[in-house]
Amino acid sequence: MTNQSRILSIDIMRGLTLLLMLFVNDLNMNVAPAFMGHTDADFDGMGLADWVFPGFLFIAGMSIPFAITNRISKGLTQTDNIKHILYRTVSLIVIGILMLNTSRVDPELTGISKNLWALLMYFAVFLVWNNYRSKDEKPFTVTGFRLAGVGLLIILIFKFKSGQPENDGSLITGWWGILGLIGWGYLAAALTYILCRNSLLLTALAAALFLGLNILAALGLSTFLDPARPLLGVIIDGNVPFIVVSGTFVGLMLKNSAGTGNKTLIRNLVISGVLSLAAGFLLREWFILSKIKATPSWGLVCTGISILVFTIIYVISDVFGKTGWAEFFRPAGENSLTTYLVPNILYHLIGMGGLPVFFYKQSQILPIVIGGSIIWAILMVWLAAFMKRLGISLKL
Repeated sequence: MTNQSRILSIDIMRGLTLLLMLFVNDLNMNVAPAFMGHTDADFDGMGLADWVFPGFLFIAGMSIPFAITNRISKGLTQTDNIKHILYRTVSLIVIGILMLNTSRVDPELTGISKNLWALLMYFAVFLVWNNYRSKDEKPFTVTGFRLAGVGLLIILIFKFKSGQPENDGSLITGWWGILGLIGWGYLAAALTYILCRNSLLLTALAAALFLGLNILAALGLSTFLDPARPLLGVIIDGNVPFIVVSGTFVGLMLKNSAGTGNKTLIRNLVISGVLSLAAGFLLREWFILSKIKATPSWGLVCTGISILVFTIIYVISDVFGKTGWAEFFRPAGENSLTTYLVPNILYHLIGMGGLPVFFYKQSQILPIVIGGSIIWAILMVWLAAFMKRLGISLKL
């Protein structure tokens, strides 16, 4: 997406969902209201935290048609695009797995503390995937930094010991971590766009296919695919790909709307959002709303909410041109991966130093608990934006 044609509402909603993700991840749910957190796996319902991640998945899918079209306009071939998709997918999955395993480090067996292992891992991640400004002027220096990061990651992986029988104490893929789930969803949606290109019908059919897989998995009717599930479980279970491909479908609606007028687009967005919500509540007769179980009803309801929230943001920011209200978190949408990782780095750094930074979490006063997490989330967005100005930002 070029700067001239950039859809401001996409960056704004990505920034909003990321800000909310940082907020709910930091909350002390022993004090905060239940509706702000996650619901239990067997509870039929949703809290704010149960929508935030699928909201981010949805907006990631929306960006795909614009991003791939932009690369094509720069002369990249289909082979180039597929290579980029695979590189980005593997990168997200690798970082996701590494993050997932930070809590499993056994300090005695590994030889270093959990916090130090995690900090060294994040340092290596930035060495490898940083968007170096001098990569054209100093290619050998940048390559040296990247190779040093790869070397450090290899050392950390070989040193890793969990002391648990699972996978002989080595790294596990587990549920792939947040970034790993994003990687698998991105792979499904990006390849869908490569195959279906600008066809709304074919993209809708792809979303329906993943919804069907999600329904089969929820009914226990896809066990014949179990041999492939250890690697391709996220794709086979359908839930994450359905949400991301649904975002791609809405992104295509936006991309293909040139010349049709905002009224037609907004009408179609509202209809799509309402239909998705209605379908989700219809399926609730058979499947509870559950993020933990990744039920199809939950996926449809979250998608419907995402479409309607995006529509509101689109009308305000792109139709009426009112963007000032979003300036304080919009940078998070333009620098999302760095913004997501920065709090994790600080958690480990603060944990290693034993600094009393999170005093607000110990309070029993609700405004202090909520206000502290809001301030923390905003500071993380600003810190990531400051790091970007210093030339430190991830780009996959």
